[in-house]
Amino acid sequence: MKELLTTMVKALVDNPDKVKVKEVKGNGVSVILQITAMKEDYRFIIGKKGRIIEAIRNILMAASFKVGTKVLIEVMAD
Repeated sequence: MKELLTTMVKALVDNPDKVKVKEVKGNGVSVILQITAMKEDYRFIIGKKGRIIEAIRNILMAASFKVGTKVLIEVMAD
């Protein structure tokens, strides 16, 4: 899941080398993925009215459903 999210986010931003995705174990079967990027790239990750991040969450939710986990995505402030 981490690799999929990293690939998607790096394709969206102007500074892909500054994108970091950290995986944190949640409770039980959940996984939290935290995205950190350059401040000016957050607008590309979140999108207008949050549509881009919502689409990313939907894709990862569908992918995680197949492996039996729950994925939460957080966009972290610098």
